[in-house]
Amino acid sequence: MLAIIALGSNLGDSRAIILDAMARLQKFSDEPVLKSSLWQTMPVDCPPDSPKFLNAIIGLAPRKNETPESLLKKLQGLEKEFGRAPKKVQNEPRSLDLDLIAFGNEVRLAAPKEGEGGNTPELVLPHPRAHLRRFVLQPLSEIAPDLILPNQTKTVWQLLAELKTDEVLTNVV
Repeated sequence: MLAIIALGSNLGDSRAIILDAMARLQKFSDEPVLKSSLWQTMPVDCPPDSPKFLNAIIGLAPRKNETPESLLKKLQGLEKEFGRAPKKVQNEPRSLDLDLIAFGNEVRLAAPKEGEGGNTPELVLPHPRAHLRRFVLQPLSEIAPDLILPNQTKTVWQLLAELKTDEVLTNVV
């Protein structure tokens, strides 16, 4: 089973942050993690004047008895270690953003978090917009081009080839 995690950073030394986070994510895996190259991307659905992002994807083999929810808590803890504060604005600049894109074939339609107005689910799997985002699909195609995300019928490579978006990505290795 493979858990897919998207990494993003657009505050601080994003390259060092992403590479450090990738190394730390290894401890959550029973096997060596699969790592994409690094991609510089324009902000998507972010506040005006947001800096460019550095994005990557890793695939890890979750440890025995790991659940999507327990992995999400670990990812949130790692974000905090890198200085991520509770968000004030949707998609605001951040030092580290870790999104659980998929956890094997698991599907989750979580109930909203308590105290957030009933509109923010804690965990939705697969990530509801992953198949629409070049900054997810391009690096994911490097490590798992034949993967079919839950609730999809096409491979990552097919989704990427058919994607209609004006997102521009630059491979920065």
